[in-house]
Order: sequence, then C-alpha cells, then structure tokens
Amino acid sequence: MNAKWKPWTPWRSCRPAVTFSPEALAETLDGGQAFRWLKTKGSTWEGIWGKCVARLKLDKDGTLLWSCPEALRSQVEDALAYYLGADLDYREVEQSSTFQDDQVMRTALDHCPGLRILRQPVEETLLAFLCSATKQIVQIKQMCQLLAERLGEPLGPRWHSLPTWEKLHTVTEAELRTCKLGFRARYIKLSAETICENPRFFTNLRALPYCEAKEELRTLSGVGEKIADCVALFGLGHWEAFPVDVWMSRAMNRLYRLEDRSPSQTAVHGRTRFGAYAGLAQQYLFAAERHR
Repeated sequence: MNAKWKPWTPWRSCRPAVTFSPEALAETLDGGQAFRWLKTKGSTWEGIWGKCVARLKLDKDGTLLWSCPEALRSQVEDALAYYLGADLDYREVEQSSTFQDDQVMRTALDHCPGLRILRQPVEETLLAFLCSATKQIVQIKQMCQLLAERLGEPLGPRWHSLPTWEKLHTVTEAELRTCKLGFRARYIKLSAETICENPRFFTNLRALPYCEAKEELRTLSGVGEKIADCVALFGLGHWEAFPVDVWMSRAMNRLYRLEDRSPSQTAVHGRTRFGAYAGLAQQYLFAAERHR
C-alpha cells in the first residue's frame, strides 16, 4: 500500500460530541439512508461520502469515535460533524409532544433510541436512490460500489467517490448497465442529460423549499414521489418529507389503521401527523418495522 495512505489518524470524538446506541449507529449508517458504509472487524464501520473516507466506532459510554486516512484528515474533520448533524438536539425532538403523544412512535423510539438523519451530498443521494428502485439495500450497495470503482474519482488505494453527473453524462447506457443497474441505467443516463443541460440544477435545488424541490426532482427521469422524498430528506435536509414505498405504506396502514390508503395518501398522513419532524418519524417507524 502507498505509504501516503497507510497511516490512519488516532481515534477521537466529534466536536460537538455525538452518542449512539450500537443499534442506532447501525440503523443510521446501514438502514437505507446511505449505501456506502460497511461493518468491518469488530464493531467498526468504514464508509465514504463525498470525498471523505472514515471509520467510526463507539467507546464504552456510547460516544462516537472517528478515524480517517491521515491524508484526508482536514476535510473529514470539517465534514463529519455536519454529516452526522452533531449540532442538532435530537433529544429535544424525541421528547416533543409530537412524538411522545403518539403511542406507536413511543414504541419505535424505545426500539432504536438515538437514530439520526445523515446530511448527505444531494448529488450522490439522487444517484443512489435512482439505483434503489425494486432493490434491497445489499443490492443498492453493490451498484453504488461498481459505479464508484468504474466511473468515480480515486480517493486512495481502494476507495472511490461516486461519479459526478457530468461524468455520467459522458458514458453510454451500455456502460452503465455493466454496473448491474438494469433498467435503472436508462433513468440515470436521461437524468444526467437533464442535469447537465442546466449547470445550476443542484445549486437551484438547494435553495428551494420542500414542495418546490420535490416537484423539481420529479422532472428527472425515474424520479417518482418516493425517490423525490428520499432525496429531499437525506440530501436536502427537508425533514418534512415522509418517504413511503409500498412496504412502508402497508406498515403505516397496519400501525395507524389507515384503511389501505395509497402510498401518496400515506405520505400526506405522515407529513400531517408529524409536521416538521415527519422525516425523523418515518425513519423511526421504518427501523422498528424492519426489525419487527
């Protein structure tokens, strides 16, 4: 291995500090928000977002510790606290009447206390969720890994960033299909064309409120309501988004007796019921139901 990449920084805590239960850390990193984290030896997680590579683990009191390749230290140190939302008081949200007055939500909170929503780069969030249609997490991870290895920028001896949309615009649909994308390759190729025709697409998207951002996302090929809500929540930080697929719709119908409403109707119910905290509520409900 290149000596430049061999040393990793000593383990240290975020500033401000962040605490997790092991279950909450696993659900945050590997529960369907992001697709580039892997559990390595012991209880250590190794992952990539943007141009950052890091390892995470918990000390005995649940404080999150991190390390990264020494060559990436400055950019990871600056980016990690933001990525994890270390500046946000999740405890205050969890203790709000919106959550505590809802019996179903209280049960979900007890199942996985300390769950967080990652602040991800919107460009790679969109790409990952375009890969997600009808696929499970392990398959989405595989597609993202292949896209990064074959089309992304090297970040070290075995890490690559996801490709930019400009790069995706230059490759053929056939090349994309070699990354096991199947029919999703066409959606990504067409979306890349739309995005590259408007160089300020993501800049403008970040400035839009939730409803307008969601409609703008839905102009892209392959982006329906659920993918748009996932990108709005995980890539743009719109916590009022409440992503619902068919599976989540069935769970909500059972938990709240919604009389078999459609996924879009269930999403409206979630946003109405949980308001500004709808996205975090959805993650708690999704985690509890996934492990039920």
